[in-house]
Amino acid sequence: MRLTKLEHAALVLEDSGKKLFVDPGSFTTPITDSAGAVAVVITHEHADHWTPEQLGRIVSMNKGVPIYAPEGVAAAATDFDVTVVHAGDTVEAGPFTLTFFGEKHAVIHSSIPVVDNVGVLINDTLFYAGDAFTIPEGVEVDVLAVPASAPWLKAAEFIDYVLAVKPRRSFPTHEMVNSVAGNQMANGRIAWATEQNGGEFFPLVPGDTLDI
Repeated sequence: MRLTKLEHAALVLEDSGKKLFVDPGSFTTPITDSAGAVAVVITHEHADHWTPEQLGRIVSMNKGVPIYAPEGVAAAATDFDVTVVHAGDTVEAGPFTLTFFGEKHAVIHSSIPVVDNVGVLINDTLFYAGDAFTIPEGVEVDVLAVPASAPWLKAAEFIDYVLAVKPRRSFPTHEMVNSVAGNQMANGRIAWATEQNGGEFFPLVPGDTLDI
């Protein structure tokens, strides 16, 4: 299985010629080549994780492609056929097994509503929590997508998150609001936290791939 990191929160997984798209949002370059998509996962309804335009491009090239997301996305994406998933659900999509964890977005501020959010474990290998610090209980995480910057986190939180999950490998995501210096600082802290439990950090930038 090959992981390709796109801008911000978006990922593409490829296996046996099939593709799984995760969180194609507003900070991600328009996705024009999605042929072979067997599923789309959207962790929550915020625009940096999905837009009608991004989703429409994928659906137009892959008629009937299933879209898995929490209830908040289904309510927002009324022009699309969204299959609602919850923590504990597992679905099969082509060569991909998707297991979902968590229920809510991390708190941004008391004045901002907390929306639905699901994390996804892909092929028992890659875990991406969306905008949350969900720990997939009972799972030894091989590869962890670690948020590097957001209005809802501080460095201490993503450091503690990595220390708690203990991934064998990690890489940064959710980084488009960082400066170059900010990304360097975040990468250094994620690398340190990963290495404390014998893991390896990969400083992926958009377009980079990782075989997992």
